[in-house]
Amino acid sequence: MLAFKKTLGLFLIGILATFFAIVIKTQKSKCPLIPRKVLFGNINKRIYPRISPDGSFILYNAPVNNIMNLWLKSVGKDDDKPITFDTKQGISWYQWSWDSSSIFYRQDLNGNQNWRIYNININDGTIREYTPFDNVQALPIKYVKEFPYRMLIKMNKRDIKVHDVYELNIKTGELNLIEENPGNVQDWISDNDLIIRAKVATLTDGGFNLFVRDSKESDWRLLANWTSEDAMPSVVTRSSDILNFSADGKFLFLKDARNRNTKAYVKINIATGEIIPLVEDDIYDIEGLPLYNLDTYEPLAISYFKDRINWVFFDKKLQDTFSTIRSLDSGDITIESRSLDSNSWIVGFNKDNYSLSYWLIEINKGNVSFLFDSQPSLKNFKLSSMEPITFTARDGLSIHGYLTYPINTNKYANKKNLPLVVMVHGGPWYRDIWGFNEEVQWLANRGYAVLQVNFRGSTGYGKAFLNAGNKQWGRAMQNDITDAVHWAINKEIADPKKIAIYGVSYGGYASLAGATFTPDLYQCAIDVVGPSNLVTCLKSLPTYWSTQIAIWYNRVGNPYTEQEFLNSISPLFHVDAIKIPILVVHGANDPRIKLAESEQIVAAMKAKKLEYEYLLFANEGHGLVKPENKLKFYKAAEHFLAKHLGGRYES
Repeated sequence: MLAFKKTLGLFLIGILATFFAIVIKTQKSKCPLIPRKVLFGNINKRIYPRISPDGSFILYNAPVNNIMNLWLKSVGKDDDKPITFDTKQGISWYQWSWDSSSIFYRQDLNGNQNWRIYNININDGTIREYTPFDNVQALPIKYVKEFPYRMLIKMNKRDIKVHDVYELNIKTGELNLIEENPGNVQDWISDNDLIIRAKVATLTDGGFNLFVRDSKESDWRLLANWTSEDAMPSVVTRSSDILNFSADGKFLFLKDARNRNTKAYVKINIATGEIIPLVEDDIYDIEGLPLYNLDTYEPLAISYFKDRINWVFFDKKLQDTFSTIRSLDSGDITIESRSLDSNSWIVGFNKDNYSLSYWLIEINKGNVSFLFDSQPSLKNFKLSSMEPITFTARDGLSIHGYLTYPINTNKYANKKNLPLVVMVHGGPWYRDIWGFNEEVQWLANRGYAVLQVNFRGSTGYGKAFLNAGNKQWGRAMQNDITDAVHWAINKEIADPKKIAIYGVSYGGYASLAGATFTPDLYQCAIDVVGPSNLVTCLKSLPTYWSTQIAIWYNRVGNPYTEQEFLNSISPLFHVDAIKIPILVVHGANDPRIKLAESEQIVAAMKAKKLEYEYLLFANEGHGLVKPENKLKFYKAAEHFLAKHLGGRYES
């Protein structure tokens, strides 16, 4: 008996030893958790470097006490120093003055998007506020090297509904109204003499007219018309598709989808209307901004997205330069900045499994030097690769997207039956792209496969694909997301019992729609600043979007004449169908999707005793900017996902 007990004891000890050995081995093979502060907390972050026009200095964005500010360094020296000390939400947009003595930047207040324009002198740190007006949005239009002390800006100061054009005297700060908006102009285009020579007027059916004039004294005349079917939306803060004038003022460079399915890069003779195609693709829109010759304003190259960035060159010398640039690093090349003489370039490399890297190229000196990685702390962690995918929707339409697999334990080595997060992009007139994405890496690190879908209505794939999304919120657009999930299930990528949907803005709406229209498909949903009632949402769009209302009504629905239809696709009116927990997040100052959109869905869920979590940020707008708020949200979100899908989380 004693011998038996001894044998049994040794056997159990052996079993336990084997078990703990397996546990230890698994723990050692597990990919370490990337701390939220490393991904989202601005630790060691340096982004958006800009070379000064004279090639002497590099400006970039980096934290001061964890808030993103402007830093300056001399080329070839390690004398980096901050020149702004914002303590609120940081600075994200900036550009050099042409004389390299100062920096222009803009800021709003707690996300209200009423941006003000500032300037800081790099020598003495003097800050000047050019547009000190409450409840007014100011945005630059044109600033050219030929007139270094004049800038054209647009503001809705006279009439909150529309933007007029002002000339800003940079030295004196004087503002002069030079073009008054008649009420329907969405975009103003200046020539290189700072004369407004073109304007885009929106039509009530969602199309628009392009008017031009030969001089400031000339009458306006119609040059081109886009119907609602041809018009590619350039709403919100995206630039117009009408880009710039040639140096002699005789041509306009623009992007045009008339008489073809995809948007082409063309130039048009403003005297004759003749269109000269420059770059076109049968499948993809030419969406990127051209790289210009800084003297002649003629295009040198342009980039656009297929599955990844594709460059087209008009200049053979530049094409040869790119061949050299490609040898420096991996990833897709972006041109961040150039000096005025084009001898100094800052180039970026966008990768899917590591943060952006930046290099300085001094062509005249033959020098190439590495500047910095945008998030060097990530070097200590293994990141996931992003794979382009394509599948066929239920009605035969080809849908593109991206899939990122998790890197965590040996359990998922075969990439089968994974917990999955569907991450839906905002817009919806936008598209997901290949490259480094903090949220994708965060989710993959926590153990989730991440599926991104460029559903119909997304931009980049031609006007037929875009128009296929007209009035299809909650319907065919949502079906594409649903079909993507079924594709992942049928491919045995996703565990059908562990799927979540997450998105911001339109993506937030899609998350609510997923919870209400396909309640058995998901285990949980995360909605950030998403509309829940499309009638109230469309009636409360920002006043200064008045010229864009026709686009919204044409592509989503008219809240005054189609209320029943909009109610049918509004998650608020289908709360009874919800079976899953939802995390709802909103910024109190959101000017685009008002706070009421989250308040009313939360109230409805509360009344029905449904499971939800609600995060309200009093000092944020349309999305989260402040580091402490982002960290609070991502902590709540990963705990929420871990609870319902079983992924990893940082305590």
